[in-house]
Amino acid sequence: MGLFSRGKSGGMMNVIRCDEEEYMIWKWRPEGQDVNSTTRENSIRYGSSLRVKDGEVAVFVYKQKDGSTQDFIEGPYDDTIKTANFPVLSSIVGLAFGGESPFQAEVYFINLQGNNQLRFAVPYFDVFDPRLPDHGVPMAVRGSMSFNISDYRGFIKLNRLVNFDHQQFMKQVKDALVKYVKGVVMNVPQEMGIPVVQMERQILEINDRVQNYLKPRLEGDFGVNVKGIDISALEIDKESPYYAEVRQLTAGNTARTMNTQTDINLKNMQDMQRINAQNMEETMRIQREEAQRAQRLQTEQQFIGAHALNQQADVLRTGAQNMGQMGAMNMGGGNGTMNPAGMMTGMMMGSAMGQQMAGMMNQMGQQAQMGMNTPPPMPNVQYHVSVNGAQAGPFNMQQLAQMAQSGQLTRQTYVWKQGMANWDFAGNVQELASLFAPPMPGTPPPPPPVI
Repeated sequence: MGLFSRGKSGGMMNVIRCDEEEYMIWKWRPEGQDVNSTTRENSIRYGSSLRVKDGEVAVFVYKQKDGSTQDFIEGPYDDTIKTANFPVLSSIVGLAFGGESPFQAEVYFINLQGNNQLRFAVPYFDVFDPRLPDHGVPMAVRGSMSFNISDYRGFIKLNRLVNFDHQQFMKQVKDALVKYVKGVVMNVPQEMGIPVVQMERQILEINDRVQNYLKPRLEGDFGVNVKGIDISALEIDKESPYYAEVRQLTAGNTARTMNTQTDINLKNMQDMQRINAQNMEETMRIQREEAQRAQRLQTEQQFIGAHALNQQADVLRTGAQNMGQMGAMNMGGGNGTMNPAGMMTGMMMGSAMGQQMAGMMNQMGQQAQMGMNTPPPMPNVQYHVSVNGAQAGPFNMQQLAQMAQSGQLTRQTYVWKQGMANWDFAGNVQELASLFAPPMPGTPPPPPPVI
């Protein structure tokens, strides 16, 4: 069976399909018929075969007295034309014809998947630097735009399908594109604060600015989906008499800005060095005072212990003397003769006093010994830390432990303290090794009670 078959009345049955490889809008015509060559161009037999591929839509346009109406058939579709799938056609043909009479309709295929590439070039137009608002510098823009049709119903509302001219449509889109690109680029120096001679350095930012401006407007004007804008070049007319003036002004401002930034960076570096020197001096002063205080406390404890021993010796000597004197105490013997009772009493009292004094001496000696054996307090060790190439600190061990827990201090962080020849990794400093030790396993629960 060929492309056409005969109906009951001998008419030819059509196979309606689009075999074009690249197209945006394509109008179907019967086989062998040229444009406007016959009235049969728009005559279609009810019951003809319709084939619509995936990614395209077939639009049947019927000319009615009250205006054109359309039936839309989205692909994939491969079936005969039936009123069930063509609501508008069912009201036009009617069941009485039974497929014997042709109906008048134009059939258009719309490509929903293909991308249309449109190259554009905006000829030289004046762009004004905000510092010299009266000196326009000529600039040209070249690039391309890709778009497709996604909302075909919206596209048909904005564009006439009857006798659709693809070249004329592309020209209209291009004219609007050039107008919008020119308007956006012309205002870039003022709105973005960019010197005209440096606009090409910001071509990506300008490209995004143009696309954000164009997309909703072209979609609203023509019903097309803008997929991307690619500005390939911003060309300045360097032969323009104002170009050299604007360039010289920009170069002078750039040099002044660089000098100012250099002065600021140098001052910041000097301030940082001064602050670090002050911090280092204060840290060393605190460490010296702490060491002197610890030494002074140790000396005072030793002095107190020696003084207590001397006091105890004096007490013992006095007790011994008293014990000897008590042995001669007159307890009623009279005339200074030896009194045995008084001697025994004196010996007992002297012995008790001596034991008491010995206990006090032993207790004070132990206290003095404990004071002498107590080590002085540890000096407050502090480290400087390199953070993003800048020196920070100093930090004590408690602060370093907190930084290690939060991840600010790692084994690969450079540290330095007084006495170190150079900066070194924290993981190489034995004093800081405990900060990076793995956490201890969890404490086991208490054992069950004994039954």
